[in-house]
Amino acid sequence: MPRPPHPPMRRQPGLLRRIFNDPQPVLDELRAEHGPVVELGAGPVRMAVIGGHTEIRELLAMPTDAYRWNHKFNVLGFVVGDASMIVSDGDDHRRRRSSVQSAFSRRRLNGWIPMIVDRTDRATERLVADHGGQVVDLYGFGRSLILEIVVRVFFGERLAGRAEEIGALFQRSQDYLESPAVRQLPHPFPFTRRSRVRADRRRIDALIDGEIAERRANPTGDPDDVLEALVANDDLTDAEIRDQVVTLIGAGYDTTAASLAWMLWCTALAPDTWKALRAEADEVLGPPDVDPSDLDHTSLSALDYADRVMRETLRLHPAGVVSPREAARDVTVGDFEIRRGTLVLWSAHLAGRDPAAWVDPLTFDPDRFTRLDDDQRAIADAAWVPFGGGRRSCIGFALAQMELTLIISRLAQRLDVEPTTAVKPRPVGMVVNRPTGGVSLRVHARGG
Repeated sequence: MPRPPHPPMRRQPGLLRRIFNDPQPVLDELRAEHGPVVELGAGPVRMAVIGGHTEIRELLAMPTDAYRWNHKFNVLGFVVGDASMIVSDGDDHRRRRSSVQSAFSRRRLNGWIPMIVDRTDRATERLVADHGGQVVDLYGFGRSLILEIVVRVFFGERLAGRAEEIGALFQRSQDYLESPAVRQLPHPFPFTRRSRVRADRRRIDALIDGEIAERRANPTGDPDDVLEALVANDDLTDAEIRDQVVTLIGAGYDTTAASLAWMLWCTALAPDTWKALRAEADEVLGPPDVDPSDLDHTSLSALDYADRVMRETLRLHPAGVVSPREAARDVTVGDFEIRRGTLVLWSAHLAGRDPAAWVDPLTFDPDRFTRLDDDQRAIADAAWVPFGGGRRSCIGFALAQMELTLIISRLAQRLDVEPTTAVKPRPVGMVVNRPTGGVSLRVHARGG
């Protein structure tokens, strides 16, 4: 089998530097010039970028032992912990993922629906009271809202009042992961960014350890409390529970907030979309002041247009631009052989814009999903991979989709929004894809 095509070596240092600082333009450039599989680097430091939907489908369908997630390129372990399932392989990964998966049962997910709507309502009321008629960065608003929801998901009401404190402890590690690779080199020196991230992690660990101990001594009985479900499962040690909680909070709220930011841009720049979201929410959810406790999974499933808006936004703007894994042996992807030890970066960004999978791929069109025949739908399903696929797919995908669908519906019901520009901002971020400059919109109470 041939090796993937690769740019001339003289161009590669610049491409490698750019791909870790401003990845989207480089990914688009590589795909246009070299096709769906491209190799960069040489010797022990090489990577393959996979962007075609057919090739990504092949990759995600391969046995998990064809790849490694705890590899020499992985810097996540420092932040999320060595026992985190996202840096685990083999039996350890299967055991840890199985335990966490059981905590995200459909019954528990459905139980969070009224809480998500209630927190959205309260946050929106504060937003209008404090900033009605003003231009506001709704990216920050969304981050705070989703963090508040995630804290309640994991800890119930016990730590609800400490969401801001918990967010601050996670913020430095999020910034650290987005910093240049040279600044993430391991070292033991004090008074550095890395040492401050380590200190924040110790404080997070102490908080979670205290909650684990409290739940062992005095169970809350809250059926929707994820931490209590993990503690009750004897398959994980306390250290493993701690690393899974850190992983899920850190990955869950920042990525979902970035996706909400892109949803707000896409819908605010398409007034008819905002109006359609509002009309559907009025019909499905009832009046804006309805009691959220009456809402359930049937309400969520009836938000069909909001679901399509969510899917179309994530097609164009997946939270993770690339997802890395290391080839544990020589593997074949498409027409090419990828050698053992290669860092494989498959790209949901490229798959979502693949012209072989999508008609007019750069256009935001939520109704495209209603015009697919069976063959087109199969292709679209293979190309829509913002949460990955196979046995290593994002374990929190159902929660994230539910949050985004409910929040955008409720915001459309309660707010009028006015963009300050007619152009979506450029994306930024290697780990989390977010809009440059946030989401500056003028907000009013509905009809205000």
